[in-house]
Amino acid sequence: MGRVRQVSNLQRVTNPRAGYYPAPQLVCLVLMLTGCRRDPLPQFPRVMLWAWESPQDMSFVNPRDVGVAFLARTVLLDNGQARIRPRFQPLHVPPGTMLMAVVRIESQGTPPRAVQEVCGMVIEPGALAGVRALQLDFDAKSSERAFYRELLQCVRGRVAMPLVITALASWCQYDDWIRDLPVNDAIPMLFRMGPDRYQPGSEFRVGLCQNSFGISIDEPVAKLPRGKRLYIFHPGPWTQIDYRNALAAVRNWL
Repeated sequence: MGRVRQVSNLQRVTNPRAGYYPAPQLVCLVLMLTGCRRDPLPQFPRVMLWAWESPQDMSFVNPRDVGVAFLARTVLLDNGQARIRPRFQPLHVPPGTMLMAVVRIESQGTPPRAVQEVCGMVIEPGALAGVRALQLDFDAKSSERAFYRELLQCVRGRVAMPLVITALASWCQYDDWIRDLPVNDAIPMLFRMGPDRYQPGSEFRVGLCQNSFGISIDEPVAKLPRGKRLYIFHPGPWTQIDYRNALAAVRNWL
């Protein structure tokens, strides 16, 4: 995995008593009533490519255009026990690529009582070279929500980097239990949705879900509200042709 150039996230701060506001703040002030929102991940590109468990040679991507959210490991919860399934396939990205480590959680039976043990398993990929954010992917059942909330609180208390989760469409709309979770962003998953179909062009009710969308390269791109960060899933290895086609397909929604 290539090393990435460290990018400073320092922002210029002005004294409001001086009567001067930088242009983006002024725009947000003027547009406040129309829902102007601050980007929760300002250091990341507006397009993120999910790199799942397959050999991924993504040396052709342009770090100025996209970042990579790669599956770093899977944590398996099985009747009170937790174990790690590591990433087995190689990942190659150009130097300077913004990386987000994804931890997938899969469960069978009762979640472990020892949240601290699972928390340690989750945060470890955050120490990998070049990783600038951590993402959790867990389709928590109703009975697992208290465990997931406690896990996220533990992770939030132990890492300083941005923390992101994936979210079912229902969590972002009528089943809004995630609205106060201690995360920077929640990504509504707009593919493999089954009965939770997305209404093209609509916004989600939960604030955490209003900054980004997750789509897949093998499903039609729905009409999306503009200005979101788009996470694009590929069920297999990314190719240069797939990469170019994906960027062309989403250009109108950025």
